[in-house]
Amino acid sequence: MFKKIILAAMLNLPLLTSAHAAEATSWELFGWMEESLVGEWVLSGADQQIGTESYKHHAVLPLVGTDATGIAFKLIGGDVTIQEDLLPNTTKQMVTMYHCKDIACTNLKATHYCVKQNQPEFLANLRESTPERIIFDCDMSTELCRSDEDHVHQIIHELSNNGKHLKTSYLSWENQKQKSDSSIYHFDRK
Repeated sequence: MFKKIILAAMLNLPLLTSAHAAEATSWELFGWMEESLVGEWVLSGADQQIGTESYKHHAVLPLVGTDATGIAFKLIGGDVTIQEDLLPNTTKQMVTMYHCKDIACTNLKATHYCVKQNQPEFLANLRESTPERIIFDCDMSTELCRSDEDHVHQIIHELSNNGKHLKTSYLSWENQKQKSDSSIYHFDRK
């Protein structure tokens, strides 16, 4: 967090430290992600995979309720990028990179390297995100997000149980409509 404060000061950017503003700044949202998501998480037990069947996939089911990492977040690139590694060491492994959209960090960008063999790009939803619910929407200026192709269109990280439980949703779209078979996983802090 200290590096972000120094960088914000050098670039003359505001750095809010509370969630009381109507809209979060990109640095504030990055700070929430760093403080609440960074680390390793295990897939919750089958009884806690509420509202989803994603955990039943043959590559995922062996990890459910074990101490194997189901998702991990780490700081890279001089602590200004967060790398998400979903379902590591499985055939469904995917990576999402979260970082500033531009040098002024007007927004956070995410690129999701998907098993659907495409790479949707996202922008942080600064208006609707909170420290407990971090939302990234498909960047509608990109061709994939405007296309009929099956792709992840929204990523939502929801924290509960004092930051010890994480529900991560990868909401898929096809033919410009939300699909019913989106991937949703429940994790517990390792």
